[in-house]
Amino acid sequence: LKPSRSQRTARPALRSTSRLRLPSDTMVRISVLRDCLNGICNAEKRGKRQVLVRPNSKVIIKFLQVMQKHGYLGDLEVVDDHRAGKVVVDLVGRINKCGVISPRFDVSLGDIEQLASNLLPSRQFGHIVMTTPYGIMDHEEARRKNTGGKIVGFFF
Repeated sequence: LKPSRSQRTARPALRSTSRLRLPSDTMVRISVLRDCLNGICNAEKRGKRQVLVRPNSKVIIKFLQVMQKHGYLGDLEVVDDHRAGKVVVDLVGRINKCGVISPRFDVSLGDIEQLASNLLPSRQFGHIVMTTPYGIMDHEEARRKNTGGKIVGFFF
């Protein structure tokens, strides 16, 4: 007795096993710096005086300190909750736009001027934040220290 064609090609029935699946509505954070700057920009547009930023990172703190140094932000209060951390930012109403440049392109010393003219509204207005071998700083300080680096973001 030879099995029929359908019996030869039929695969054995697989038992249904319960697989662990993530819910489809679970979102992951791609860039915490982008979320931070978006929250600050939106709170600034709404006329808020303070904004709570979470989660926290070293890059976020340094970026906000550069903004604070140029008078775009008031006081920064870092809240350590033994998790990812939070930052309470006092707004002063000077931010028109701020954003992240992703991916972080390499910028040589000679390209800083061209990049500033592409991103910023005018030559005397706004700042580009870069990460350099000397730390995170704005483009003017990088030019003074005669160094290039990678672009992180901008604000004006």
